[in-house]
Amino acid sequence: MLKWQDVIAFATTGNPEPARRVERSDDEWRARLTPEQYRVTRQAGTERAFSNPMCELFEPGRYHCVCCDALLFDAAGKFDSGTGWPSFTQPATENAIAYHRDDAHGMQRIETTCNSCDAHLGHVFPDGPPPGGLRYCMNAVALRKAAD
Repeated sequence: MLKWQDVIAFATTGNPEPARRVERSDDEWRARLTPEQYRVTRQAGTERAFSNPMCELFEPGRYHCVCCDALLFDAAGKFDSGTGWPSFTQPATENAIAYHRDDAHGMQRIETTCNSCDAHLGHVFPDGPPPGGLRYCMNAVALRKAAD
């Protein structure tokens, strides 16, 4: 189980190796994604809070990267954070997510990206529920939910 000190260590000293790498040109990403998916995942955008019904989905299933289909999260770790974005306590595997310091907008945060294709997903915070204490705050348009 990852804890905040693990996240900081990855962001500081390097992320684990992904299971696979997916690389495409900018034109290929634009052709595969909707304009909003492209803006969020390839340009590090943020969707409007409470704008996606995925926040209210708590059925069993798995959440994949909308860009490369890498498995990112399991619905068992999803919780209602009240923030307006889907939130998870842990990634599906330790190497599913990459972590990067984000000092933009006068804040110090940890950005999360898909470790396979570098898609911007959101941020992780140390204010989640026990036992890990993590809150992965994700953009819903960056995720694709698959039934269990």
